[in-house]
Amino acid sequence: MHVAADLISQAEHDPLAASVLVTTSPELADAVDKELVGRVAATKHTERVAEALGGKQSGVILVSTVDDGLRVVDAYAAEHLEIQTANAREVAARVRNAGAIFVGAYAPVSLGDYCAGSNHVLPTGGFARHSSGLSVQSFLKGIHVVDYSEDALREVAGRVVALANAEDLPAHGEAVSARFGGSVR
Repeated sequence: MHVAADLISQAEHDPLAASVLVTTSPELADAVDKELVGRVAATKHTERVAEALGGKQSGVILVSTVDDGLRVVDAYAAEHLEIQTANAREVAARVRNAGAIFVGAYAPVSLGDYCAGSNHVLPTGGFARHSSGLSVQSFLKGIHVVDYSEDALREVAGRVVALANAEDLPAHGEAVSARFGGSVR
């Protein structure tokens, strides 16, 4: 019941909203599909929700294992991701690509929208593969500072020269080896 309600809540946004269920359970998928029929008909924005749920952006993906499901959700990189499975915390900790993760049956996305305090400006369209939600960090400029001693540079000099040569940028390596009389191991 609550999985269907959660799918509808996301579909309510607009006709192109994506609501995707990834599960290892055909029985759960069937039960959710049955529950959706009555709930979609009863929701205020029936047409919008029905169009979103019936669109190519929405659906049910059956997987064989939770590991397969994790590969799917990481590839999909959802703006909002609910993990409702056994050991939900442990499974959520393994997700690498999502804007925000809602863990367990009592953490619906709606909670994050209105009360929990999670960010609501999140990457959409799969951009969670390489971007995070908006945060204070988004408005700060970072500067990387590299400060090595002679001994520290000598220790890695050979690696720098090897990588520079592998990229066919020998002057990069020479900039390091010149500091040590031109010889680096």
